[in-house]
Parts: sequence; structure tokens; C-alpha cells
Amino acid sequence: MLRRATTDDIPIVAAGFLAARKVMLDIVPMVHPDESVLPWMRDVLFPTTEMWVAEVQGRVAAMMSLSAGWVEHLYADPSAQGGGVGTALLDLAKANAHGAGGLQLWTFQGNAGARRFYERRGFIAVAFTDGAGNEERTPDVRYVWHHAHSR
Repeated sequence: MLRRATTDDIPIVAAGFLAARKVMLDIVPMVHPDESVLPWMRDVLFPTTEMWVAEVQGRVAAMMSLSAGWVEHLYADPSAQGGGVGTALLDLAKANAHGAGGLQLWTFQGNAGARRFYERRGFIAVAFTDGAGNEERTPDVRYVWHHAHSR
């Protein structure tokens, strides 16, 4: 089930975010302490983006935050990865992006799983950076998706 996130979801969304990020520690350093994630989600991300969650058997298994044509964050709890929750959230974003000219997102170049995920769903890599513009100082890649690309 996909639904808009509520403030009650923030603690479980923050825990899932941390779990997903820790799986990637070999390629992306954690630059903020774990205890700062919940206040950031509650006070910054939730009020400034459109946050969605995917529930599986009554449990929040993934989250996505959107803003003006951008997928700001898309994370699935590691135990839910490969189960379709990320695809369902991304399909929701695509369905609502037709009039907005498509979607864009950033992911880390070293996150091969995420890159395959996005490329299989019609996203095209358009810019590669050395990471100087992100907090983690880790090389990243910008992807774009337009409805015409997915045909």
C-alpha cells in the first residue's frame, strides 16, 4: 500500500533510512550522527517535500520524498529491497510527473544497485561529478526520466 507519510511515520522512516545508508557505508561515508537523522526528517525533509511510504503487511518498508520534479530520496529498508516497494513508489512519482516535464535525481556513482534500478526504469544518466557538490564528497550521477524515454 502506498500512502502519504504522516508525522507518526517519521521514526520508522528515519530508522529505515539509517539501515539503508549503513548498507552502503563501503561507498558512502556517514557525515551526520545517527541521532541527527530523526530531527532532520521531522523538521526539514517532511515539511519541505512530498513524502510517501510503502507499507508491506502493515509495516513501512520504504520511503520516497519528492519536490518539484525531483526524487529527493528513495530508500527501502534492506529487508524489503527487491520486493517491488521502490518500483511502486517510483511509478507513483512517474505517474504524477507527466505534466512537470519528468523527474530528476542524484545517486552515488558507486551505488551500482541503485544505478541499475533507475536505468531499468527508464532513467538516463546525464551528468557525472567528482562529489565536490555533495556533503559526502562522493562522486555522484544525475539521472533524468521523461515519459517519452519509458516507451
